[in-house]
Amino acid sequence: MRRYTSLLFIAFMIVLLLAAGNTYLAGYADRVEDSKTSRSLNVYTTLPVEQVAALATEYEKTNHVKVNFIPLAQTDLLAKVKDAAVANHGDVVLADRETLQKAANMLAPYTSEQADLVADGLKDANSTWVGTWYDPLVFCANKDYLRTASHIPETWQELADTKDARIGITDFFAADAAANLLFTLVAEYDENQVFLMLQKIHPRVVQYAKYLSTPVRMAGMGEVDISVAVQSEAIRYINEGFPLTLIYPQDGTAYQLTGAGVLKNAADPAAAKEFLRWLLEDNAQQSLQKANFFFVPTNHETLAYKSFSGKNLVLFGNHSDLTAAQQHAVLDRWVKNIRLK
Repeated sequence: MRRYTSLLFIAFMIVLLLAAGNTYLAGYADRVEDSKTSRSLNVYTTLPVEQVAALATEYEKTNHVKVNFIPLAQTDLLAKVKDAAVANHGDVVLADRETLQKAANMLAPYTSEQADLVADGLKDANSTWVGTWYDPLVFCANKDYLRTASHIPETWQELADTKDARIGITDFFAADAAANLLFTLVAEYDENQVFLMLQKIHPRVVQYAKYLSTPVRMAGMGEVDISVAVQSEAIRYINEGFPLTLIYPQDGTAYQLTGAGVLKNAADPAAAKEFLRWLLEDNAQQSLQKANFFFVPTNHETLAYKSFSGKNLVLFGNHSDLTAAQQHAVLDRWVKNIRLK
């Protein structure tokens, strides 16, 4: 009986030791994981939450640095970085070109091998920010229409002159990318020439959409023949099986540029610069594509760019320098003379 009792006691002790060991190992693993992610970055951004969420998840997983994205409207973001008492809680700004240009004085010069590969027109001349990716405006055509079309438009003027195509386009008041197209066309051409083109296009516009995705969907469903659309939405619908073909305007096109810069008083400058380097590499693009965001990398040495089909894409070299009042005047002219006619 004593022997039996001793064996039970020994077995109990072994089970207790194993349980304690497993608890310790589990705690050790948690402590190791916590130490890996003990560094963190605060990133002010104007991008949609769903985009930055994909980036944050991938970066923390691969680099063990927690990225806290703080989505802000442009005015709020600029107020944050201008306020020294608040700005020292931030490390990076990830935003559109206009926001980065306005924040340039609060950004520290950044150089790297990856940034050096970015074309001059896609980064700041003083290296305070660098473009990471862009989303061009394209013609998105229904494949059935292309089979019977007598002529396929390949320039903005040809699109205006095409007489038999039903057209879809996003209202210039409805989205920044749409407004940017109008302002960029005005910067690239004479304003009166642009309005003549838009007047020709107007009678064939089936709908001035409220969302960037709507013209693409309409072309995919055969409700219009050609849409003016952001490439990212067009590729998303193509991947979903819609019968669409992209046409890149040969005379050039507008685009929405996203870029990043390191704040001068960043809490962790080294980590901030490492994050910028990552944004210019393939892993960042892969994380965006997994979340159905398809942009063109500014770093042409990435695999993501090399697999990009639009190698003949021409970007307009002129960028709108219109003031807010001038932009409003251009939009008002469009509404009064074209949209409401």
